[in-house]
This record gives sequence, C-alpha cells and structure tokens, in this order.
Amino acid sequence: MNLLAPSILSADFSNLAQQIRLTEIGGADLIHCDVMDGQFVPNLTIGPLIVEAAKRCTKLPIDVHLMIVSPDALIPEFAKAGAAYITVHQEAVPHLHRTIQLIKSLNCKVGVAINPATPISTLKNILEDVDLVLVMSVNPGFGGQQFIPSSLPKIEELKNLREKFNYSYQIEIDGGVNKNTVQKIKEAGCDIFVAGSSIFHAENITAATTELKNSIL
Repeated sequence: MNLLAPSILSADFSNLAQQIRLTEIGGADLIHCDVMDGQFVPNLTIGPLIVEAAKRCTKLPIDVHLMIVSPDALIPEFAKAGAAYITVHQEAVPHLHRTIQLIKSLNCKVGVAINPATPISTLKNILEDVDLVLVMSVNPGFGGQQFIPSSLPKIEELKNLREKFNYSYQIEIDGGVNKNTVQKIKEAGCDIFVAGSSIFHAENITAATTELKNSIL
C-alpha cells in the first residue's frame, strides 16, 4: 500500500498541532520532518525539539530526514525524540554501514537518501540493510521546488533491484510532489510520497491531503 507523508517543512509552525491534525483527517500515513543544518544544505530548519513536539501532536509515525553533516552525533537525540524512521544522506556519511547499524540499534527504521546527481549504484552495498531508500527529486534545501524528471528512472531502478534480489526496502520520493507529478511517480514504482507545499500551502489542507492520498492508491 502506498503511503503519503506530509512534510512539516511547509507547515505553519505557530499552529503545528492543528496543521498536522488536518493532514491526519485527510488520510496522511506518516509525518515527514526535514532537518537541515545550513552546511550540507543551504538552509537551517528544525531539531529534535520540534520532532518531539510533532510526535506529541500525532499518533502517526514520524519520518525524520537528516540533511546534515556528521549525523551520527545527533541520531540518538532524534530517536529519543520519537522518530520511527531516520534517513541519512549517502553524500553526508563517510561510514554508511556504521551509521545504518547505529540507527538500527536505536530501534528505528533506517533510510538512506540520495541527491538528484547521485546514482543508485552508490547504494549497492547497503540496499539489503535498509528499510527505506529516499530519492530526492529536487536539490535539497528548500520547499516548493520544481520536480526533476530524472528521478523517475531511479525509482524504476530501485524497484527492479528490489524484485531481483528480494530486498525489502520501501522507495520514498521527496520534492515537487503534487497533483501534476504524482501519477508518473506512482507508475515508476514509488511507495512513500512526501509532499510539503502542495499540502500545507493549499487553501484547504485536509482536502489537498485527501486528493493526493486518493491519487497514490
């Protein structure tokens, strides 16, 4: 079953609990938290305290996406804050297998993300160890960017590898997911759809969530 993960990067933080609740009513499956450090990406966003606050607002699993350098030092804090999934970037982690094992040791599902210019081949030695592969369909750092079509063959490649080797990871996409792009993404074989501005900047958050959720089923 395909899942929808609204990204609170685009939410109104002064009214976070209600905005998360509106996505729940609309059929959201996960709550996606984009963590940026101003170094790996040119933006600075949330930390463990906001993840903990989001966790208190919902019973949905919290999907934490770490766009940060040296994530190992902070991973235990995000696990403690209530993350169900913790995803790190292949480009930011020098000892990826070690980081994967750290996340697993904290009883979180582990994900690995790749930027638009990074090929799937860089993940071949760890695909059997992860629960999630996140394909960035924009260059990370800011919400509301335009979808990069070259992400679609990556989804297809991950789907084919999963079938060939009987891997169990889910395929997630983040960036430019909206009613105009979602069908192509679904056809490529995506499992988890992260959507930020197309949900939280809509006039009716619940209706936008429901529309996207229905389009991925």
